[in-house]
Amino acid sequence: MRASRLVSLLLLLQSRGGQTAAELARELEVSVRTIHRDVDALSASGVPIYAERGPHGGIRLVDGYRTRLTGMTADEAEALFLSGLPGPAAELGLGTVVAAARLKVLAALPTELRARASRLVERFHLDAAAWYHADEAVPYLGALSEAVWECQRVQIGYDRGDKTVDRVLEPLGLVLKAGVWYLVAAADGQPRTYRVSRVSRVEPLDGPFDRPGDFDLAAFWAEASAAYERDTPRVTVVLRIARDRLDRLRGVIGERPFDTIERLDAPDPDGWLRIRVKLDWPSEATTQILAVGPGCELLEPEPLRERIAEEAHRLAARYDERQTGPTEAVPVAEPSVAGR
Repeated sequence: MRASRLVSLLLLLQSRGGQTAAELARELEVSVRTIHRDVDALSASGVPIYAERGPHGGIRLVDGYRTRLTGMTADEAEALFLSGLPGPAAELGLGTVVAAARLKVLAALPTELRARASRLVERFHLDAAAWYHADEAVPYLGALSEAVWECQRVQIGYDRGDKTVDRVLEPLGLVLKAGVWYLVAAADGQPRTYRVSRVSRVEPLDGPFDRPGDFDLAAFWAEASAAYERDTPRVTVVLRIARDRLDRLRGVIGERPFDTIERLDAPDPDGWLRIRVKLDWPSEATTQILAVGPGCELLEPEPLRERIAEEAHRLAARYDERQTGPTEAVPVAEPSVAGR
């Protein structure tokens, strides 16, 4: 534990220059007294470290004392620091490992490359998840990650939507796609893809499996993605849409490739746009169009237009219903006896 802290202390000073004992204590989550003891230990081991008193003082290393990485270009250093995704790393249980690795590389870079890498981190940040999409719960991602590393056969419970099924899998890899984790695993000798958020349990089985030597995770994912895009059922629709609803449409149907949206040159009395769009999964098209709101009208195909009209009538009828309580009883007056 102390050895690791001493290394971290040394790397902090190499990457950031002079630091006060209080700053180092906060960074390493120890007391100021512990920092002073660690400084003494580093000095006793031959590290040229010293402390300066005064308002501009602090703990420093002698100028020029650092290990340098050779052969790394400026572009390579910048790409290395831009590639870090702390969220996914944390989900895999590697958040602190990634942070420590980046600190070590930063400390070992020459001065100019270290400055450029630091500026890049200050100015650019990668966030893989889409807007308005809550992160999926992936409680078994860590267990699956370990099974991938150890080539450990597992039995999982998998929610298919209609029911939960058991599967015995040989985990081959994990893929993060647009903020969603997928497990690639062999089932009955064939690699298949499973959405990690749908895994309800993971049970390690006895004995490791032999990972196929020729399996290429990146190549498999590229081929599987292309097959998904190619085989996904689609329907082509023609829409009238107000210009201020275009962003809403994109939010509902997602970003589309250029060849799936076509703007039609047709006059419109309201100044709306007319576009032709390819939508995935025809069974979901009705709810997608309705979700855009009243500023969007589907013109073609006619059968889908009829389904949208039927659904709109059902919604209107539901909201037009008036909830009334039981009729309150009106007291009946006793007949008058006057004049009897």
